[in-house]
Amino acid sequence: MMAALDLLGQRWILRVIWELQQEQPLGFRELRRRTDEMSSSVLSDRLQRLTEAGLATTDDDGRYRLTDLGNALGPALEPLRAWANHWAVTLERSQTSA
Repeated sequence: MMAALDLLGQRWILRVIWELQQEQPLGFRELRRRTDEMSSSVLSDRLQRLTEAGLATTDDDGRYRLTDLGNALGPALEPLRAWANHWAVTLERSQTSA
């Protein structure tokens, strides 16, 4: 569990995973554009870490996609997504009532 939290807790890792949950693989440039143009070196590092962990892979054209293991994170992260939506609504309500 701690190894998974260490990996997923690295800055930008979850964002890269989020963007790779697409139906089609993404090239490096497109992935960088979708991640608010994070630095190339950081994106490269995060993709390497995800690949080494078996969560991402590249196709013959060098485009990135999640592996089956990486895709299995979607349902695992769903409760966090639901909580984040609830949190956002709660913050919005408290700001409009202030």
